[in-house]
Amino acid sequence: MPRQKKAETAIAMLREDHRGVKALFKRFEAEDSKSAKRQIAADALMQLKLHATIEEELFYPALRQRMEDPDGLLDEADEEHHVAKILIAELEQMKGDEDHWEAKFKVLAESVRHHIKEEEGEMFPNAKETDIDFGVLGQQMLDRKSSLMENGIPADAESRMIASAGLRGESPSRKAQQSINVPMKAA
Repeated sequence: MPRQKKAETAIAMLREDHRGVKALFKRFEAEDSKSAKRQIAADALMQLKLHATIEEELFYPALRQRMEDPDGLLDEADEEHHVAKILIAELEQMKGDEDHWEAKFKVLAESVRHHIKEEEGEMFPNAKETDIDFGVLGQQMLDRKSSLMENGIPADAESRMIASAGLRGESPSRKAQQSINVPMKAA
């Protein structure tokens, strides 16, 4: 199997994924059509699932073996993935016409943008200080990504949890607004 060119290292591949998903978030925010938003969201969810899987199976484990991490960047990244995967699983259970669908997708976008900023600003520079061969790792990641695209992404714990528990239903604040007596200023 041929080695990747320097521009296609593991870190470059992840940065390219980041650019792609941020572009989808921007398109979603600029779009007015509900059906177009649903398609953009579906594309973004698929890209995020692919990206998270290769990071969790290959990139993060390699860093855990070879990178000093006194600030717990990898643990934080794992938790950010967990939160994102819960939102992804919920969005995948929705049709796109629910009251909170768009808000949920926007929260996912904000969370992912934060995650990207930390990864690119802190984790990647630290990773570059290691002896990891990012060209070889990048090829492994590319091979795994191709396999996932061909064979499907296995269900993760978060998607199984949401599939089992279902969605939360009506927003607690929407439900409470029906019965609350709002105090008003005196005229």
